[in-house]
Amino acid sequence: MDTSPFILDGGLATELEASGFQLQGDPLWSARILHTNPQAIKDVHYRYLQSGSDVITTATYQASIEGFVRYLGLRPEEAQQMIMSGVQLAKETVREFMSNSPVSEDRREPVVAGSVGPYGAFLHDGSEYTAAYEDKMTVEELKDWHRPQIQCLVKAGADLVAMETIPGLKEAEALVEVLREFPEAKAWLSFSCKDIHNISSGRAFSEAVQVACRSSQLVAVGVNCCPAPLVKPLLESAKSQKKADLSWVVYPNSGEEWDPKTGWKTEKRTSFAKLSLDWKEQGALWIGGCCRVGPADITELKQQLHV
Repeated sequence: MDTSPFILDGGLATELEASGFQLQGDPLWSARILHTNPQAIKDVHYRYLQSGSDVITTATYQASIEGFVRYLGLRPEEAQQMIMSGVQLAKETVREFMSNSPVSEDRREPVVAGSVGPYGAFLHDGSEYTAAYEDKMTVEELKDWHRPQIQCLVKAGADLVAMETIPGLKEAEALVEVLREFPEAKAWLSFSCKDIHNISSGRAFSEAVQVACRSSQLVAVGVNCCPAPLVKPLLESAKSQKKADLSWVVYPNSGEEWDPKTGWKTEKRTSFAKLSLDWKEQGALWIGGCCRVGPADITELKQQLHV
């Protein structure tokens, strides 16, 4: 059995912005490009596949029925189709890539992960990094919010559901419960974290891992969209809580700092690829990058991990 890590892709929005798209401040973020320029999404997916990604993540992180209705003027059924198109574009790109690539024994068939972001991403107020909205919402309300998107991604044929950048335990519980309504679906659950012990809401990462362990459908639990140096101590803090059959998934940011007023501070960049050897040693089976991580970084990551 192949136990080498699956290489994830990097930041979709990062690559779109590098291609000239203006996404900052857009309430739909990269999901808008599903509507305005789907070929650009496919082009980014293709570049990550060329760089060695085994997993392509859909442009649906900030996609929702309500968001597409409100900001694009779509009808609900059109919004559903738009979310499903994220999976279809990714799957088309994988097929095209495989048909253009020589078959090799060391090349896995790439899989498509349907991205589900936190409710706070829809609010567009930064609360996906605090979970402030959890106090005002019940688990049932969060389930009702996430259900339509997950349903669309599963129906469209996503190989996995990537429930990512989740800041709080209540939302994690809601996602795990909704997933049970789709018993054939597999997923990972990944948290945004504020320091070496805690997820963004301030609760312990070890508690978050316990929530993940309640699901038999998760292939991995972990962290994303956080500074790379936090990863090793976070995994260490929760290793005793993780079930043996559950892997770690890890895809932090590039190491640059984010300033809400001025954007990314590009001068402070660390190579997260070098840190990835520690994550692999800790048992991470799904490794990639998030914000400010591009195809060249994924190539470096793959070389560093010798996969």
